[in-house]
Amino acid sequence: MKILITGGAGYIGSHVVKALGPLGHSLIIYDNLSTGHRQAVTFGDLIVGDLSDREKLDSVFATHKFDAVLHFAGSIVVPDSVSDPLTYYHNNTVNSHLLLTLCKKHRVQKFIFSSTAAVYGMPNDGVCREDSELAPINPYGHSKLMTEHMLRDFSQSSDFCYVALRYFNVSGADPEGKIGQSFPQATHLIKVACETACGKRPSISVFGTDYPTPDGSCVRDYIHVSDLADAHVKALEYLDRGGKSEVLNCGYGHGFSVHQVLNRVKEITGVEIKVVNSPRRPGDPASITSKADRIQSVIGWKPKFDDLNIIIKSAYEWEKRRPY
Repeated sequence: MKILITGGAGYIGSHVVKALGPLGHSLIIYDNLSTGHRQAVTFGDLIVGDLSDREKLDSVFATHKFDAVLHFAGSIVVPDSVSDPLTYYHNNTVNSHLLLTLCKKHRVQKFIFSSTAAVYGMPNDGVCREDSELAPINPYGHSKLMTEHMLRDFSQSSDFCYVALRYFNVSGADPEGKIGQSFPQATHLIKVACETACGKRPSISVFGTDYPTPDGSCVRDYIHVSDLADAHVKALEYLDRGGKSEVLNCGYGHGFSVHQVLNRVKEITGVEIKVVNSPRRPGDPASITSKADRIQSVIGWKPKFDDLNIIIKSAYEWEKRRPY
């Protein structure tokens, strides 16, 4: 297939590019490089451009006549969405509307969307199911949910089909060491902990120690980025077989607290990193884990790296030699 990958020079997008590249697809990566890196694009052709540039994006669609679009471009830091919501609605919702408008114009009928567990907000039992109530508690979650609504309505009115993958906490790095997470001023726990273990940060903050969890710190469902990349490959193959539109959780179905993760980082790296207890951040739920059975039955995805040690080791090895 001829595939457009928006945000394909970023953390998750670049791992999906690496997974798709050997399969013979023709890949066009469209990224403004605000948080992505040229060096992370291991297959395909990179076009540097902003998703809000309608004229340029329209020209790219017209030139390449895509069979499918994988959409990763957007803003992802929850606290920033609380302090600057309009930027998040523009980058995550308005730009997605433009992308879908061009899909309609150029008759692209297969679409994979990078969604998030943040659409669930704070489920009563901390477990997110695809049919759970959708009640985001921050603008980031709202901005992604609005795009899910657009996808649903567009799909119901046309031959357009999509898979929206609701990510849980994506971590780790390519096991081959070619790419990893190089997001500037990252906020992801395992990434920041590994930076601290490498001496790139003086300490790491634990935001909130009084949550209603076993040790008072937030609990999250961590998924290895390479497993997530494989989920996108399986989702694309599912649509290519004529699969109907789906929304699927992408996690492992179990969680670890912040303190558990940090203790494991210390054990694996052998470094006694400095931990600073800080106040809660706005927009952070206490506990979020996935119910992730449907993705396995619907698209045939089977995780290979469901092991916190493997996730941390891959992130740490990448951080030690990160070239960009």
